[in-house]
Amino acid sequence: MPNKTIVVKIGGSTLGSHDTTLEDVVELQKCGTQVVVVHGGGKVITDWLSKQGVVAKFVSGERTTDKPTLDVAIAVLAGLVNKELVAAITGLGGKAAGISGVDGKLVSSTIKNPEMGYVGGITGTDLSLLNALLKSGFVPVVSTVCFNTSGKKDEPQILNVNADAVAGEIAAALNAGRLVFLTDVDGIHDASGRIIGKLSPSEAEDLIATGVANGGMIPKIKACLKATACKGAACIIDGRQPHALLQDVKGKISGTVIQ
Repeated sequence: MPNKTIVVKIGGSTLGSHDTTLEDVVELQKCGTQVVVVHGGGKVITDWLSKQGVVAKFVSGERTTDKPTLDVAIAVLAGLVNKELVAAITGLGGKAAGISGVDGKLVSSTIKNPEMGYVGGITGTDLSLLNALLKSGFVPVVSTVCFNTSGKKDEPQILNVNADAVAGEIAAALNAGRLVFLTDVDGIHDASGRIIGKLSPSEAEDLIATGVANGGMIPKIKACLKATACKGAACIIDGRQPHALLQDVKGKISGTVIQ
């Protein structure tokens, strides 16, 4: 049976309006719920790359990563964005600790497609550090640069891994009761543009196979499927709505639930 741990994925596109999300995280923590925050930072990475004249490239919703892009991703994700989120949670009265997939080999990876550059595919997880933080009453805030286990000298030891995939993997490994994606859309839409309230895993897979779900929604759905394999629920909701996270936990917000 799934436990009551909640994994919350904050998308890079919603970081600019995440104030009530972090308030909700602190409220849940104070109520005794174990919360893990997994964050992206794509928009911030793109902004920093553009300052250097580098154009971001995406394939099926995932960023391709050459060495200059990887350096910026590590600095932005594990540094700037991660510590801003930790500071914000702390400032709201919560307890948080910022880590990455590299720390404690939380998430192991190898290069999954040379055409994507230094983008990692997940090969395993080690929850030792994450569980220690949760047991100590902290909200782990996880950036998704991860450890490269290949051991090849011509490859960097840190890879950029899709944050949606990391959230799904951590939720599955924790046997979390709920995985919540806070995005800049109101859920998954059908072919006619109408929001779909509930989906079974097979129905979600069909949306990818038929091309109804595309772009950045693909890794989110795949992550949801990973999490729901452990009998938990996975939700994709509009993180721009005030207190969307708390409302979702209470069953009072619309979006898409895969269960």
